[in-house]
Amino acid sequence: MTAANPLLALDYLPALEALGDDYYDIVAAAKFPKHILRFRNDDVVRQLGLDPATVSDADFIEAFGKFQGREPFLALRYHGYQFGEYNPFLGDGRGFLYGQVRGTNGTLYDFGTKGSGTTPYSRGGDGMLTLKGGVREVLAAEALHALGVNTSRALSLVETGESLWRGDEPSPTRSAVLVRFSQSHIRFGTFERLEYLNRPDLIAKLLEHVIDIYYPEARLFTDAQERYLHFYEELCDRVARLAAQWMSVGFCHAVLNTDNMSITGESFDYGPFAFMDGYDPRFTAAYFDYGGRYSYGNQPIICQMNLKALQKPLKLIMPEADLEAALEPFKDRYETYYRQRMLRKLGFESLADDLATTLVSQTIELLTAVEVGYHDFFLGLTQQFSSTWRDDPSQIFSTTLAASDAAAIAPLETWRQTYHRCLQSLDAGNMEGVASLLRHTNPATVLLRPEIEAIWEPITTDDNWQPFYDLLNKIQHPFA
Repeated sequence: MTAANPLLALDYLPALEALGDDYYDIVAAAKFPKHILRFRNDDVVRQLGLDPATVSDADFIEAFGKFQGREPFLALRYHGYQFGEYNPFLGDGRGFLYGQVRGTNGTLYDFGTKGSGTTPYSRGGDGMLTLKGGVREVLAAEALHALGVNTSRALSLVETGESLWRGDEPSPTRSAVLVRFSQSHIRFGTFERLEYLNRPDLIAKLLEHVIDIYYPEARLFTDAQERYLHFYEELCDRVARLAAQWMSVGFCHAVLNTDNMSITGESFDYGPFAFMDGYDPRFTAAYFDYGGRYSYGNQPIICQMNLKALQKPLKLIMPEADLEAALEPFKDRYETYYRQRMLRKLGFESLADDLATTLVSQTIELLTAVEVGYHDFFLGLTQQFSSTWRDDPSQIFSTTLAASDAAAIAPLETWRQTYHRCLQSLDAGNMEGVASLLRHTNPATVLLRPEIEAIWEPITTDDNWQPFYDLLNKIQHPFA
């Protein structure tokens, strides 16, 4: 170990390694011809208890580009349902678990790589990551984090100097290796593989490990069945909350296979993601999702289906009836979390249940009926809001109404009357609170696809990274 490198001197814990090699294979990192640090996440560095000023770019390259000074690297074994079909030929095919460390908050975090070379699960692939894919994941994770979504983050991105051939991109294209900072490397598919192998003993062992680290409150139950049930109930709740977070910020994950679902209820692994422009439940981010299975509007039900799929391995060690009962409230919990998030985007911490439900449903109806950008609507609300709206409903969106076409007038007028009722349910002194909440909930900059393409063009033509760093700064501070 190079003691002078603060990243290598962290206290790495063998938490997952200690489970034994029924769950992973020890692998080696690829050797790259070039190492150029394109991104380092100093915010995450601080979470690790380090002062970014004491961590050099060379330290990042040594640890996360050349992969020197630490081992072992663990490629996890897992299966998964991909577009509804079970695939037993998965696993970490172009990445591995680099290490596990505790943050300053006491939470155990995983460093996972992407694009670090072949493993036993590469299945003929080259184990590499395109530079554009790495750039997109950095942007997605930082944007979602800033918007209050429970997400993994990128710790570093190193360009590696290799030329890659990809059918969905102009080839050859540049390569990179990413290090992801997440709550856990364990997926739903990690358990599904063990059910496929008919190993309830390994399922129980893995679940106790998951409970110990990620669901410690379940340790209050001395009975194993009660512990297991508490875990599953809490996971269902976390996933319902996550789906509501995606939906409220207009985000489409694109590939919600069970191997892309974290056992902690955290969002991760951003491939062909997209933030939608106009409100459209049928909006589909992945070009290869021909049937729209993972469309924006399907995300809550897909999450519920994936939780249902996880019951198959879990019922080898606990009653199926308990699992079914735990999943039953998912839809109601999702709708509650979604309504809470949407109310905040509309400027309200809380409203009476009937009024809240009406306002949110009418907002969705308005966004469906009127040609307006999803994010533009909420930004317009933020910019136009005035305390006078509480007393004079004719002032609500008056500028927008005057410029609207005939088809928009009726639904907008209905929405205005409901919004006025909501404002009148508050004291007059609360109007600044509404304005403040709008400003702190609705971003001025949204990571739409044209924004990404606009920064990618100067990278490819002139190796000019400044537009990338400028956009990154905007999405990290979206409410400025």
